[in-house]
This record gives sequence, structure tokens and C-alpha cells, in this order.
Amino acid sequence: MLGSPLSSDKHRHAMPRRLPFLRSMRLVRGGDFDRAFAEGGRARGAVLLVVARPNGLDRSRLGLSVGRVIWKSAVKRNRVRRIFREAFRLSYGALPPGCDLVLVPAAPKLEPELATTCAELVRLAHQARERFGKPRPPRAPRPRDTKPKERGSAPERRDAETAAPPSERPPRGSASGAP
Repeated sequence: MLGSPLSSDKHRHAMPRRLPFLRSMRLVRGGDFDRAFAEGGRARGAVLLVVARPNGLDRSRLGLSVGRVIWKSAVKRNRVRRIFREAFRLSYGALPPGCDLVLVPAAPKLEPELATTCAELVRLAHQARERFGKPRPPRAPRPRDTKPKERGSAPERRDAETAAPPSERPPRGSASGAP
């Protein structure tokens, strides 16, 4: 519709969005994510894991970590990201100011709802902010991690002199080892 008052640039920008999500409100550099994960306080809920770290700015920033390993479908990953981003945007005023917040889904194959995500985000962001700087308890090693691996060493190989000749080796697949 040419000449319509709704199509003109003057009227398109007349109604500003009340709660914008600007680039300055996002974590965009890999180093920011690394610092948040290395130094940030954590809080886990049913929907989210929140990692919070002070950023020295007057505003909070959002980072999302939604893995491809859990959600093979890009459509599902993007839906989770959209819900997390919208929850951040809607609850921005209730979040602690001056924090970098990284949101990670708390459970595999999660299908979050916006209302529960908003409520949990505000609660967990404040908890994670309070936990920043406090030492985390050491994690107990997993059973498979009990023996440390040697780095940089090549796998052991038998010398040609000590290996049995092919005629004396047991046939493959035999349990007893007798020919």
C-alpha cells in the first residue's frame, strides 16, 4: 500500500519496544564465556543452570550454551534459545545488575515453558550471583577417572624380537588359545 500512513518510516519507529534485547545485552566473545564458566557462581534448577559473573558494567548480559549433542535438530535448539532469550528480556529488570549470565539447559531434551523459565531465571540468577567468588567444593572423581592418564606417551608396542611368530600365535577368536 503505497502512501499508507502505516508503511512510512516516520510511523514505523513511532512506537518503541518497551523491553528491547540489544547487542550490548549479549555475550558475544568467546573469552567472556570462558571467564564466566571458569570464575562464575552456579545455581541449578529444573529448567536452567545459571552461571553468573560480575562484568563491571551497569547492565547484565546474556550468553546461551545449548549443545548440539543433546538436540540434534536445529529447530529444537533454536526454540530453547528463543525461550531463554525471551525469559531474559522479560525479567531483565528483576535480574542482578552488572552480571554476565550464561544459561544452560538443566536437563537433556528439555522443552521449557516461558513462565516457569522466567521465574526460575530470576531466582537462580540471584543465587548464582551470591555464590560468585566462593570456593566450590571439589568434585569426587568418577570411577573411570581414578587412574590418571599419562599424556604425551605413545602406546606400548611389542618388540619384534619378543613377539611370538605367527605360527605360534593362538588363532583369533579362540578362548582357550589351543590351535
